[in-house]
Amino acid sequence: ELENQLTTKSKTLDELKQSLALNGSAEQTPEAQSLRIAELCEMMDSMTNQVAQLKVSMQSILEQWRAYDDIYAEVSLMTTRYLYCIDQCKPSGEEASWEALKKQVKTLQ
Repeated sequence: ELENQLTTKSKTLDELKQSLALNGSAEQTPEAQSLRIAELCEMMDSMTNQVAQLKVSMQSILEQWRAYDDIYAEVSLMTTRYLYCIDQCKPSGEEASWEALKKQVKTLQ
């Protein structure tokens, strides 16, 4: 979106340059107009560079978040599996008798 706005502003600046070159302005001298246009061009270049840097930074951050989401999903799945295993391995309310252990082994199988 910023790039589109910069492109539009750049076109407007080019039109302004052409208009001033053809018509001039009674309020400012041509030298002052040229200096102002040069300043505007420098500002546009600076903004374009900043947008490009921001875009690179945002891509990097987006990639890091994607990696985080993938790792988080994997850890969440592993945690769920471990919790299930722990729940299945708990001895039932009975004493740790041979029959209770056989029953638990059967449940696990």
